[in-house]
Amino acid sequence: MARLFLIKHARPQIDPQVPSERWSLGPEGRDAATRLADRLRGRGIGRLYTSTEPKALETAQIVGQSLELSAVELPDLHEHDRSNVPHMDTREFISLMALFFKQPDRLVLGEETADEAYERFAAAIDGILERESGDAPVAVVSHGTVIALLAQHRAKQDPFAVWRRMGLPSFMVLETRDGLLVESCDRL
Repeated sequence: MARLFLIKHARPQIDPQVPSERWSLGPEGRDAATRLADRLRGRGIGRLYTSTEPKALETAQIVGQSLELSAVELPDLHEHDRSNVPHMDTREFISLMALFFKQPDRLVLGEETADEAYERFAAAIDGILERESGDAPVAVVSHGTVIALLAQHRAKQDPFAVWRRMGLPSFMVLETRDGLLVESCDRL
């Protein structure tokens, strides 16, 4: 049975003056992406997809170079749309994210509800899985919130707990047919 690697991007260089969807990796993030690539080598990953956001794209490029794969960019793999949300205090952000996961049909933060973000991301993942119907594992570099939402719906995981424990970078592996969580690497 094929597997799906859901990879959360490496640590970006945070600039409160720039929207988070435009953040790029800093030196620490590039180093961590290299360690991630080392951890993924030898796993038989046959295809690599990525969000178009710079932090995810750069993570995917580092991983892809190590695995000798080109990263295919897909726009619907982006993070929950928070483009209208200014940089905020960590404690306030975490509280709003807890509410976001608790009330998935309510617009709590940003431009999408949790349900809307999940539907968009899940449709993109399903499209990938339809194209990649072979036995080779597929990897997707994306973002913590949408990965946590997919883990909730497909692997019956608590999305807030998944979101909180995922490091930058981190990954989880799901069986593509039944969504069974077979591996989780929360920190590198």
